[in-house]
Amino acid sequence: MTGCVQVLIVDDQPRARQGLKALLATWPLVREIKEAANGKEALAFVEKSLPDLVLMDVRMPEMDGLEATRQIKAKWPQVKIVALSMYADYAADALVAGADAFICKGESPEKLLATLGAVVADRPQ
Repeated sequence: MTGCVQVLIVDDQPRARQGLKALLATWPLVREIKEAANGKEALAFVEKSLPDLVLMDVRMPEMDGLEATRQIKAKWPQVKIVALSMYADYAADALVAGADAFICKGESPEKLLATLGAVVADRPQ
């Protein structure tokens, strides 16, 4: 299962997107990495390209990650979403919105990749 996952990184901070993209570029499962700066951009991208995995920041302008997660899961339940935030308090809200997992941005790269691997392994092949 090498290079089979298309990932969308959604975060309003360009530096955060760049950091996640650099980390994911080292992950053997990744085929393609795309970026969006808010929930509205994420919805448009998912509708157009249907990625396998979305890394969704919770707090963003225009449309936050919780609302974007709700809308994506309502239309495309097969898309896996991992919610990200600096604040662990958002974990329950993210899971209620439909996220498949939640991880704090301060966690180690190894924990992030392990979480993503677990979420991706659960998807239908």
